Amino acid sequence: MDILQTVKIAFRGILDNKLRSFLTMLGIIIGVTSVIALVSIGQGATAKVTEQIQSLGSNLLTVNIMGRGANTTLRYDEAMEFANSPNISAVAPVITGNITVKHANKNSSVQVQGTNGDFLTVRNYQLSKGRFIAPTDVNMRQKVVVLGSQIAEDLFGLVDPVGQEIKMGGQTFKVIGILESTSSMMGSNEEEIYIPITVAERLLQTRGVRVMYIQASSQDTVTLATNEISSKLSRIFKDNPDSDFQSFRVFDQTQMLDTINQATGTLTMMLGGIAAISLLVGGIGIMNIMLVSVTERTREIGIRKALGARKRDVMSQFLIESLVISGIGGVIGIVTGFLLSRGIAQLMNMGVKTTYSVVAVAFGFSMLVGVFFGIYPANKASNLKPIEALRYE
Repeated sequence: MDILQTVKIAFRGILDNKLRSFLTMLGIIIGVTSVIALVSIGQGATAKVTEQIQSLGSNLLTVNIMGRGANTTLRYDEAMEFANSPNISAVAPVITGNITVKHANKNSSVQVQGTNGDFLTVRNYQLSKGRFIAPTDVNMRQKVVVLGSQIAEDLFGLVDPVGQEIKMGGQTFKVIGILESTSSMMGSNEEEIYIPITVAERLLQTRGVRVMYIQASSQDTVTLATNEISSKLSRIFKDNPDSDFQSFRVFDQTQMLDTINQATGTLTMMLGGIAAISLLVGGIGIMNIMLVSVTERTREIGIRKALGARKRDVMSQFLIESLVISGIGGVIGIVTGFLLSRGIAQLMNMGVKTTYSVVAVAFGFSMLVGVFFGIYPANKASNLKPIEALRYE
């Protein structure tokens, strides 16, 4: 018997018992749907986090300084010495504090960050209006300020803030620019304001830098820049390499991406594994129904074997029937999994990423389940003896 004829017989058997066949497929459909939907959501979350990390800035290195003893910070000029390295293209030291901003009869408590002109480049921020802090603003201690979009709206409403004045700590500052709204893993810039770092030292009554954002000259020099920064800071703070305590930490995108991808990859695999369990349950359902089918069609098998059907013909008939059930269930599961993942994405306002490899693995696994759980019933049918099968009532 050729394969095409066997497939036709399999379809006829499925159509003769439509409801039973559909309920048998349901386990496969649910399993494939779950695998595709959950893995797509996991991969979408990974892609979103990766995009956010990359949006923090090109080749970004973040240096946090804890210090040691009385020496707990860097001076601004010490921090800017890192810019002399060929492996580093920009350095943006930051001093941070909270302060109340006033304009007319409006006031707001905000986070102020004292920095320099490289901050815009290093953090990959964009201006919607005006300009950012210039080197002359830092050197001349100019009282100028760049506002986040939300603070600008809170203080000025529909009026153009550029050129207007605000008060902080009893001092008057001129607004020179407005940042475009940006949200990332490190937070939003909408409610932050930026002033020259030399002015921030006096305004916040603090000296010394605890945070630096540094841009490596290229992706290839990130490791060299990291090693150079670590070496210089170790000399400044006299850290002992054998000590558990380090006076600083240097983070780069590669480390963050590796950590995040490892965590989300594990989570995605776990979700896929949980979903795959339902495929196994569906496979058990296929085996159960195929055993029932063998019992119901015992006389048919006896007649076929009496007419000359070989053992492999009978076995292939039931095995192909099992594959057809799992295959149709797999195709329906692919469609419903795709639609479900898109529906969840719309409902929860999150990204999904369905890849061909996920679809192929889910469908391949469903077919494997069909083969695995169809072998025993098919083998049982093929081993029936013609005389006993014909006597079966």
